[in-house]
Amino acid sequence: MNIHELTSEYEIYLRDESRSVGHAGSISFPENEAEIREIVTKMNGSGTPVTIQGGRTGVAAGAVPYGGHVMNLSRMDQLLDVTQKDGRYYFTVQPGMVLSTLRKIISGRKIDPDRMRNGAKDALAFINDREYFFPTDPTETSATIGGMAACNASGARSYKFGAARNHITRVRMILADGRIADVKRGDVFAEGRALTLPLTDGSSISAAIPSYKMPACKNASGYFACDNTDALDVLIGSDGTLGVLSEVEIELLPLPEYIWGVSCFLPDEACAVRLTEALRAGFRNLAAIEYFDRGSLDILREQKRNNTAFAALPEIREDYRCCIYTEIQENEEAAALQSLLAVGDCLSACGGNEADTWVARSDTDRETQQFFRHAVPESVNMLIDERKKTDPSITKLAGDMAVPDESLVSVMKMYRDSLTAAGLQTAVWGHMGNNHLHVNILPRGGEDYRLGKQLLADWAGKVTAMGGAVSAEHGVGKLKRDFLTIMYGEDHIREMAAFKEAFDPKRIFGRGNLFAAETEAAE
Repeated sequence: MNIHELTSEYEIYLRDESRSVGHAGSISFPENEAEIREIVTKMNGSGTPVTIQGGRTGVAAGAVPYGGHVMNLSRMDQLLDVTQKDGRYYFTVQPGMVLSTLRKIISGRKIDPDRMRNGAKDALAFINDREYFFPTDPTETSATIGGMAACNASGARSYKFGAARNHITRVRMILADGRIADVKRGDVFAEGRALTLPLTDGSSISAAIPSYKMPACKNASGYFACDNTDALDVLIGSDGTLGVLSEVEIELLPLPEYIWGVSCFLPDEACAVRLTEALRAGFRNLAAIEYFDRGSLDILREQKRNNTAFAALPEIREDYRCCIYTEIQENEEAAALQSLLAVGDCLSACGGNEADTWVARSDTDRETQQFFRHAVPESVNMLIDERKKTDPSITKLAGDMAVPDESLVSVMKMYRDSLTAAGLQTAVWGHMGNNHLHVNILPRGGEDYRLGKQLLADWAGKVTAMGGAVSAEHGVGKLKRDFLTIMYGEDHIREMAAFKEAFDPKRIFGRGNLFAAETEAAE
């Protein structure tokens, strides 16, 4: 059993992209399911908490340990199987498979054969059929498939394709006592809110799915809960609190022949909201509608002036106050051109100018455009890391909330009014097509940090009142569990804790994720 004392050699595994730092006594790097079961059984026997990790790219501190043992799955990165059914292809991968590696395999680039098991080595001939892709696209391509399943990740293209849950067709999960749940979509359903989940050894788990009603918008807040739900949906997005994933099967989609990115630079935020609503109403094949506000563009201007690593960024004129990015996907060039012209018409009608656009049609141009989009969060993280050298107590504060379509104008006004009144530095970007903005507060010191935390808590209540979600794609982890209580209320949080206990009676998994340890202990 390969368990190590968590010495300074492994300190990097005490943190994730949230910039939070935890503590733990031991760490392991299992390489197969048998090792997972052996380690989990040992930890369960002693009641030792287990924090499950993948690529540690999460921003909600879900992979940050609060004591006990760290189980890092990065060495479980094999492609296990490739299957075809009804013209669709399915990959079965270990949870540590990194998204960038998956994309290389799909695109037919050379991959170490040791990453592929059994028949998967020869199954990639399907690439010659046509091109395929996995539509879930978080910013961090070093994210693992297991981590994406754990928080129900999404990304820019979720406007068209939804979150990871829509494209996961099977998971295999190791429970705390070593038993195994192997759940394929369409095989097991709850009866109302009563779930009976058969396990591979012939036993089963019975649990009451929480009774809350989920919001009618993009949502990654707590356990998936609705009447007669597919059991697979409950396991996806469970934030590492129910068990350890050992296999994930994902569905690939045919890659459209024409993918064109269009960045529209605009004079003000009201114009961006009008354009978003017009694009949503008038188009069928837009994969993304993304937003970058003035604060985001200002940060990019600063990076281009002062950091050679960002020299490839285009010049951003000072009169450009914000930007809407949309992505056209079509299988015929004539249709793509027609959509492009229609986007231009929408832009003009909403107060923009077709001359102030950046259209990327080639792979090279799209890569530059992607660099532009991903440079915003990267630059913000760099800025905060620099400020922490002066004041180690501060971190970036970021909202990940979403609301229904009819509340887009209201939630944008809420953000702007409260941020202006507080006088905080901010950068706002994200998935405006889903009414899901990442509102990043960039504290310059302790007082800014205090004000920012107050604002986030206040927004959680107001977004809930709008019928929204406190976490739309990053999961809840440890940083947003108080917001989850605001959203669902203490009684429903206790229902969640009871649901978890059916899977994990000693409450070893994901201690502190979704709800505080004392809430679990009270059950």
